[in-house]
Amino acid sequence: MGRFKNGILAAEILFLLARLLSGIDWVVSAVSSSCMITYDDGGAPAVLQSSECVVQWGFMVESLKNSTKICEFASLQGHRKYQEDCVTCNLGIRIPLIGKDARNAAKVDLLAIFDGHGGIEASETAKQNLLDYFLVHVIAGAFKKSSTLYDNQHDLVKGSHGSLLEIEDKSLHDILKEALLGAIRDIDLKFSLEAIQKGYSAGSTASIVVLLNDEELMVANVGDSKVILCSGYAEELTSDHHPDRDDERARIEVAGGFVLDWDVPRVNGVLAVSRAIGDVLLKRYGVIAEPETVGWRSMSDKDGYLVIASDGVFESLTPQSVCQLIGDAKVQENGTPYDKFPFLPSLSLAYCVVKTALQRGSTDNLSAIVVPLAQAAGVILVHKDEL
Repeated sequence: MGRFKNGILAAEILFLLARLLSGIDWVVSAVSSSCMITYDDGGAPAVLQSSECVVQWGFMVESLKNSTKICEFASLQGHRKYQEDCVTCNLGIRIPLIGKDARNAAKVDLLAIFDGHGGIEASETAKQNLLDYFLVHVIAGAFKKSSTLYDNQHDLVKGSHGSLLEIEDKSLHDILKEALLGAIRDIDLKFSLEAIQKGYSAGSTASIVVLLNDEELMVANVGDSKVILCSGYAEELTSDHHPDRDDERARIEVAGGFVLDWDVPRVNGVLAVSRAIGDVLLKRYGVIAEPETVGWRSMSDKDGYLVIASDGVFESLTPQSVCQLIGDAKVQENGTPYDKFPFLPSLSLAYCVVKTALQRGSTDNLSAIVVPLAQAAGVILVHKDEL
């Protein structure tokens, strides 16, 4: 970890010097073919553990980060002995584009909730590594999809336009999707190896959203946290991975495991989710970290809020009631938006969700991210009896 941090520090210094000398946002860079081989062999972790590659790739990773906005999220430990939920919000990632329809840069937001169990180690590992792994895969995908020039004399691979990173507009969807899937694979592998070495039994869900230019979204889900769109009604974008789901049960049984109903259906009588990061002792019995994905989906003028929440929220609230709580927090009875009043804290929407779930009887850790979409002000939420 120390070598990684030193490499990132060196990358940041190089980036600042380049900005000062050039006066432009994007500077010429190159990736050595040996580092591309390192990437192909070991993914993002291998790149970031290499003293050679971490300076080159760390430079580019850091240059893409541009988070200046505040992310609305809240977590409560609830009635549990430990807090095992982890939340990460990375807003305003800027990815330069080329092509006749390209804008100067695509804006990407990466948001995730990891609901840990059996310890915080898996969810913390996921939180700490998601962004860097994702961006390493974006960089690799960009170089692989673009036309490349190989300079055998200097053993370099450059983007065909010589820039730090340039992605064809039409390739961006594929690159971002593969980057997210690659990051999840790398996180699971990294933690699983560490768990075997250190005797960890922890695991974690993963509900991750990639927002592109505030216009499109993609979802990847592992486990039973949820992603919801509040669009006049609650639309669930994820399906829970519980072991009594027919397809999940079939995979578990083919692998030699079984599903036993105690308080809830559990894999081998132990685990209440059938997909998870980590849980190394149950991988041989069909517990996998492969996410189900949704997207790319275009946003509509009916989409008001995006919500990501851990399953503790849904012990006592339905998805519809979550959306209605958000609507009630933003609109007074006379229809005047609360957000016209500057004293309302920006974190109140997410906190309203987790606090209400706790008050209504949830016993688990609770976490929520609430993202007001561009169209939120015009959305009227439909009241439902289950609130």
